[in-house]
Amino acid sequence: MREERRLVWRVLRHWEEMVGGRSCPRRDEIDPWMLGEDWANCLLMAVQSPVELSHFIIVGENLIIVGENLAVALCPKDTLAGVLLSHLPRVLSARRCVIVEGGATLRGAPILFRSALLPLSDDGMAIDHVLGAANHRALRAGEEPRTQFICMLWP
Repeated sequence: MREERRLVWRVLRHWEEMVGGRSCPRRDEIDPWMLGEDWANCLLMAVQSPVELSHFIIVGENLIIVGENLAVALCPKDTLAGVLLSHLPRVLSARRCVIVEGGATLRGAPILFRSALLPLSDDGMAIDHVLGAANHRALRAGEEPRTQFICMLWP
């Protein structure tokens, strides 16, 4: 679990560095090169209105979702994609980072995950994208999935 914390905190630190006194950084300020190897565990969601039309536009190779739709309305709620998209309204209303951890499925297998969902705004007002970072591991034999834990951070 330590590695998961480091991933989330490294991406959160990059996001905070880009904020620079504003409420949210712009999408073009999030640099995959700066995130390095962590980019494979990142994703980018385009926020639409209504929120059910929001969808993934970038999914890192460690989070690639085979055979799943990538829109809010079409993602099964128990999948990692569905869980992350289900927290989009919380990010939009709180206008802050949301940390989520718990159980889900990825590629049909049960996992434990920890993620950060970070708002982005090109105009400084409306949140138009959300940067996500997630790390996960397979559920061990006999291990029960955990209920989701949600924490809001910064500002």
